[in-house]
Amino acid sequence: MTRMLIAIAFAAGMAAAASAQQSSQTATANFIGKDGKETGRATLTAAQKGVLIEMEVSDLPKDTWVAFHVHEAGRCDAAGGHESAGKHFAGPDENVEHGFLAAHGPHAGDMPNQYVGADGVLRTQVFNSFVSLDDKGTAIRGRALMIHARSDDNRSQPAGDAGERLACAVIE
Repeated sequence: MTRMLIAIAFAAGMAAAASAQQSSQTATANFIGKDGKETGRATLTAAQKGVLIEMEVSDLPKDTWVAFHVHEAGRCDAAGGHESAGKHFAGPDENVEHGFLAAHGPHAGDMPNQYVGADGVLRTQVFNSFVSLDDKGTAIRGRALMIHARSDDNRSQPAGDAGERLACAVIE
């Protein structure tokens, strides 16, 4: 009987540890549009060398490419045009430039443009190998995901001429 109780306690402890590890390996982010209403959700999963971001966001411009970035601050004030999210997350090296095509780029938070379908919904999976969920220097938990109105030209400083901020989500 004592062995069985110890085995049950051990199994419960292992399950709790696995659950804690799994929750530290994932994060969620709820997108808020310019009007302050929720427009979608992202699930972020830590990988050995980066983060997989899976998301669906609605109420976006139809049939167009939009920029997608990680921003520095974990704030999404729709009334202020999501400017509260700050600038793009550069990562541990503040001297890098914005854009995949920049001579001294990219920022850690730069990601490829995404296509919004005819229904105004963005459905995508993006892997960012420059960031982590929680590792010091590259951590994005507590920062914001941002969708901009135009595509990123991957060269212009400081933000790729991506235009207005349409949807913002704090990574929790």
